[in-house]
Amino acid sequence: MTKRAYIFPGQGAQFSGMGKELYETNPEAKKLFDKANEILGFSITDIMFHGSDEDLKQTKVTQPAVFLHSVILAKTSEHFNPGMVAGHSLGEFSALVANGTLAFEDGLKLVYQRALAMQEACEINPSGMAAILGLADEKVEEICASINDEIVVAANYNCPGQLVISGSNKGIEIACEKMKEAGAKRALPLPVGGAFHSPLMEPAREKLQAAIENTTFNQPTCPVYQNVSTTGISDVAEIKKNLIAQLTAPVKWTQSVQHMVQDGATEFIECGPGKVLQGLVKKIHKEAEVSSI
Repeated sequence: MTKRAYIFPGQGAQFSGMGKELYETNPEAKKLFDKANEILGFSITDIMFHGSDEDLKQTKVTQPAVFLHSVILAKTSEHFNPGMVAGHSLGEFSALVANGTLAFEDGLKLVYQRALAMQEACEINPSGMAAILGLADEKVEEICASINDEIVVAANYNCPGQLVISGSNKGIEIACEKMKEAGAKRALPLPVGGAFHSPLMEPAREKLQAAIENTTFNQPTCPVYQNVSTTGISDVAEIKKNLIAQLTAPVKWTQSVQHMVQDGATEFIECGPGKVLQGLVKKIHKEAEVSSI
């Protein structure tokens, strides 16, 4: 019995031209893209199809763009029948539309509010993220905890030997030095606007909480493996709680994939731009079958 896990990428998967072919060849997709332009009050399709990498890199554009590409791919796919879903950071919102928890319009509105709130939080606190390669998770956590007077935390558990840290610019700088001294293969600052999944996102979390609490959530058609809890969740109240906590809590992708495998996932299908998640899944579970929608 094949149990399909559909996985949805987050910020960083975007590319210029994303969704263009889908828009031009699929009438249902075109309708959804046009509806998105109407909801957002600007032509996001113009930026997605013709914008530069720089245009697409703004958080308030990136997040709805990746969400739309992922969700519209799922909605227009003939054989979309998930046994379970999960999304990396922003991708969790795509996953919740895909399994029926959120309506398309509500998902898009929440993602846009999230993006604006995160962009604002980034402007309040100059901060960033860095990828640490080749160091045990425990060692990375220990080094982060040893840095006093600055905020720096483990933010994305992407796969064994790849952990992203998040914090103040100064904190990231000190941490990168210490990680290299401890034997990290690389400690690489990332081109992101701020410290996602860290306490510095608290102002954004508060804004998003209000928006989530005023949005209708439906009973999902299959469990979602959330970044915060890492286990399959179908309870609506719990899904909401985890979604609110996600902005300031780490993305536990490694642990989520491990739980999906334990619960019988035999095939992981990435739904959205790029192939980043397929690569991570293979590093977490070598035997996993991976593909794109």
